[in-house]
Amino acid sequence: MRLLLDTHALIWWLAGDEALSVRAREAIGDEANSVAVSAASAMEVATKFRIGKLPDAALLAQEFEAIIAGQGFVELAITVRHALRAGEMNIAHKDPFDRLLIAQAQSEDMTLISNEALFDGFAVKRLW
Repeated sequence: MRLLLDTHALIWWLAGDEALSVRAREAIGDEANSVAVSAASAMEVATKFRIGKLPDAALLAQEFEAIIAGQGFVELAITVRHALRAGEMNIAHKDPFDRLLIAQAQSEDMTLISNEALFDGFAVKRLW
């Protein structure tokens, strides 16, 4: 299975946080699955750390690429196709990071690991 981690799922995975569901933990830990992390998550972590919303994320914000690689995760770049799809979505959900993750999961036929039940209305496969 090809998985795309929502930013909170990534943070909870790295912290060993029990907030990450058992199903999500098992899927991420299954070596048969490919796990990707979006460039949108890197931007979200850096932005939220800078403005004080993720005060404990200093190391992740500074060493994002190395930490992702160390977990064996694949970086998922944001393409023009992803950006256009996210921008064209006629949805009320305005969070630009979530819009990009939805667009990437749709475009790349990936399963999004997220606790955001509201994603279910956007034709995206979600695992939680």
